[in-house]
Amino acid sequence: MKGYCLISALLLTVASASAQEGWRDTTAAETGGRVILKEGSFIQPVTPRDSILVADRLLYGFELDNVPDSTVLAFPQVANPFMQDVLSLPVWKVDTVKVQKIRATNSRLLNIRASIAIQPFEEGTYELPPLFVQRIHTDGTVDTIQFRQQTIEVFTMPVDTATYVPHDLRGQIKYPVTFAEILPWLMGFWALALLVAGLVAWIISRRRNADGPAFKEPAHITALRKLDKYRGDKFWVPEKQKQFYSGVTDALREYIVARYGVGAMEMTTAEIFEGLRGTDIPADLYMEMKDLFERADFVKFAKYIATPEDNATVLPQAVRFVTSTYQTEVEEEAAAETQEQEEPKPAPHVEKDEDYMPR
Repeated sequence: MKGYCLISALLLTVASASAQEGWRDTTAAETGGRVILKEGSFIQPVTPRDSILVADRLLYGFELDNVPDSTVLAFPQVANPFMQDVLSLPVWKVDTVKVQKIRATNSRLLNIRASIAIQPFEEGTYELPPLFVQRIHTDGTVDTIQFRQQTIEVFTMPVDTATYVPHDLRGQIKYPVTFAEILPWLMGFWALALLVAGLVAWIISRRRNADGPAFKEPAHITALRKLDKYRGDKFWVPEKQKQFYSGVTDALREYIVARYGVGAMEMTTAEIFEGLRGTDIPADLYMEMKDLFERADFVKFAKYIATPEDNATVLPQAVRFVTSTYQTEVEEEAAAETQEQEEPKPAPHVEKDEDYMPR
């Protein structure tokens, strides 16, 4: 049950009904091998058959309609064996099959279905004992309800009396395969084929790109392009300053790695500028960048709020650092090329004519 009414845990052995409820009009009908009595007892095979065979499991129970939700039901204890040659599972299975709400009294009426499992092991006709249940009302009144008993006829497997030869079990019926059954397998195959083809094409493309010449953007171009994303004062608000200073210093760190070979991405500010000491960076630019990185550390790790004046100098200082150091590199390369061109080349060796004079 789903909690609509309380089923008592008491196990009672009912010998007779203290107050039998009169039987109502019932009609019997056979549907799928089951006998259903309206508001009465029923016998129902767990596996629907046209007849009951030896060792078939049956549900023997009753249906009780329009039970107020405040009613307590006490079910009798079930003996095992249930009767001669009939075993039972001594546990009641109780379900609420229907709930009817009554708005006027704010209550519910329940249709209860209760059953036990029995199993006959001998052929023959069995008169099952009647079922009892005690119904306890809220006012303390106890009704003992007796449900009409059932009769079952149990058969064994028929024997061919002409030959008395037992027949073997029939083989499994083989049904033709339909297109609907094959379709999921076809779709899965084509999806797998497309996936493999795409993976092969991606691997071939990667190999071709690896074999061909790879264009590498100059370090100063990359740095200036990343710094350009932080133009404007929209990053100066306190909640965006950490993003602003992190982006600017990360772009400068990558440029320092490419330009000077210093592992700035894994270094602290002190370690970075210790590695840059002794390079071609002018002293004023060196101190300017050191001050910028230290201010960025305060913003990122100490929750420091920089002033608008400090924020306004960040991008110009970063751009000036990149362009100045790159210009120094260009000048050094140009000077090296000029020096190489001005160096005197050794005169080519000229063989004298005397070397070819006949002896």
